[in-house]
Amino acid sequence: MPSFVITEKCDGCKAQDKTACQYICPHDLMALDREKMKAYNQEPEQCWECFNCVKICPQQAIEVRGYSDFVPLGSSTIPLRGTDSIMWTIKFRNGILKRFKFPIRTTVEGSVDPYAGKPAPDFSTIKQPGFFTAPARKE
Repeated sequence: MPSFVITEKCDGCKAQDKTACQYICPHDLMALDREKMKAYNQEPEQCWECFNCVKICPQQAIEVRGYSDFVPLGSSTIPLRGTDSIMWTIKFRNGILKRFKFPIRTTVEGSVDPYAGKPAPDFSTIKQPGFFTAPARKE
């Protein structure tokens, strides 16, 4: 099921240029109704259900309800974002609650060097099978 905004909780991120959910949505689906100052999913059928908007919302005003074959009726998945982690609360339909805590990235966006510690490319082996990150073959 696509994400939806609980309008009673949404404050439109206090009328900033872009709401947090607009900033984070990889498919640019979230929009701000400037008259009501509430965010909304402008094309729910296109939602990827990635939970990015749910995780970033400072008011916890966005939910994604799972499909009934995957998330049975009466259950819920609620993330709570902290400064260094996200606490996921899973409520099963029989009432059991489980919580999982996962760290979040705390480095500055764009500061990670994905090739750090990797060998320099060897173009003489470009047509050979394998990956440049694989351990060197012993011959």
